[in-house]
Amino acid sequence: MTQELRVTGNCVGDTHGTSTVFGTFGELLQGVLYENDLDFLVTFPIACYTTATFHPDTANRAISVYPRYKQKALKLARLMLDHCACPIGGTIRLESSLPEGKGLASSSADLVATARAIGNYLGHEPHPALIETLLREIEPSDGVMYSSIVAFYHRKVQLREQLGSLPSLTIVGIDEGGEVDTVEFNRIPKLFSAAKKQEYERLLVQIASAIQSKDVSTVGQIATQSALMNQKLQPKRTLDAMIAICQSVRGLGVIAAHSGTMLGLLLSPDAPNYRQQLMDARAACEVLAGNVSIYHSLCFDEE
Repeated sequence: MTQELRVTGNCVGDTHGTSTVFGTFGELLQGVLYENDLDFLVTFPIACYTTATFHPDTANRAISVYPRYKQKALKLARLMLDHCACPIGGTIRLESSLPEGKGLASSSADLVATARAIGNYLGHEPHPALIETLLREIEPSDGVMYSSIVAFYHRKVQLREQLGSLPSLTIVGIDEGGEVDTVEFNRIPKLFSAAKKQEYERLLVQIASAIQSKDVSTVGQIATQSALMNQKLQPKRTLDAMIAICQSVRGLGVIAAHSGTMLGLLLSPDAPNYRQQLMDARAACEVLAGNVSIYHSLCFDEE
């Protein structure tokens, strides 16, 4: 591992360490690039979080995790402590408002929060590249270790580019039900043609420019296009209906959890008729799916 974590003291910091990490609502764009044949996604961070707390045990190296089924977080904790050459154990406790198996980056948030909670206890926040290295040994990952919208090679677990931030948008979300195993999904061969891969490449260039210029209309259009292109991999039975609702309320577009079960309708709070849009979209989505969740995307401070 090339990234180092410099630790203060003798592996003993405060009485515990904690960290909170955001999730994402699916992806603004996801596909395969023509230039390098790598799978990529563009994140859409939301104000919905996982918190990890690390309670150290300096008497032995055993590690436990709560809830107990969060075994990936336990493995990450062991990798983190071994990397730091810190011969202690402890307990990781995870609390999250992110639903699991829906495509909102709940697993990635668990792992990043765990790494940072241990780093917090040890007195130094781990560099995102170190977290990528650790996660690479466990599963594909979203880019939630970066405080911005990013283009991310999720199978390779590596940053492509930080794209910046957008004004906060509202997502009127529905859940088609069930769960999707992200690891299994990422084993599916993506047999896109060269033309499709070139189209994804063009869309990535366009969305990077739109994010830079805060062009939420173009972002919404690209998100919709990406959702449509993903139908051959993880089809959403209500996608056409959601697009129709979006058009009827004059929303920005539809965003998909490409490897999950969620769809969302994008609205701008800056729109002059936003309140009516939100009411109408919510009512129509209730009729369509019987469940509606409202999320808000994160707007990051930029230098």
